[in-house]
Amino acid sequence: MQHYGGTRLSTDPNKQYDLLYPLLDLTTSLEPRFNIAYFYGSMFLAEAPPGGPGRPDLAIALLEKGLRAQPDKWEFAQWIGFIHYWWRQDYEQASAWFKRGAELPGAPVWLSSLAASTLTRGGSRQASRVLWEEIARSAEDEWFRNDARRHLRQIDAMDQIDQLQAMVRVFHERQDRAPADWSELRAAGYLRGTPVDPAGTPYLLEAGVVAIDRKSPLAPLPTMPR
Repeated sequence: MQHYGGTRLSTDPNKQYDLLYPLLDLTTSLEPRFNIAYFYGSMFLAEAPPGGPGRPDLAIALLEKGLRAQPDKWEFAQWIGFIHYWWRQDYEQASAWFKRGAELPGAPVWLSSLAASTLTRGGSRQASRVLWEEIARSAEDEWFRNDARRHLRQIDAMDQIDQLQAMVRVFHERQDRAPADWSELRAAGYLRGTPVDPAGTPYLLEAGVVAIDRKSPLAPLPTMPR
């Protein structure tokens, strides 16, 4: 285990992210207005393994550093709110940061309404869908727009898994056992083919539990309520 700025970083050789935050911190210290480093760096820091180290705390620390360097950069406050919302499920903090961003010069009008709706609808997939749709629509960088679309497909996958799991439950109730594989559900008339996720990878069905394949580009799915 290594220490950096009071933060313990994993030395797991499979993750290979130990130097990510120190390098980002160094880069942004040398160039405090290097906005790409703040945005891209925070995205990778927050992303769950294997796509990232799963460190939303460090992502927030990086963005807060950027906000100290550029106090009027409402996008930093907005993105801190997204990290609290999506990766930490802390809807009170998410709302507070959306509100803070909305009060900065040049912030879009919708950010203020987002702060209010986050408190009342925080955690719902529909609310999350609205957040990512807004990023996909308004982000200036194509990479961020594409990543937002990926998160939207993840939400679609979670909805599909719920629907497939409901079919499995009905089969179980009628047959008094869980289906062994998708072929049994097809034979029983529940499906026409093997269900695939929005990225085209077949879903897994093991011991009556529907799950996304770890090989799917959408894996791992975030943990969210229905």
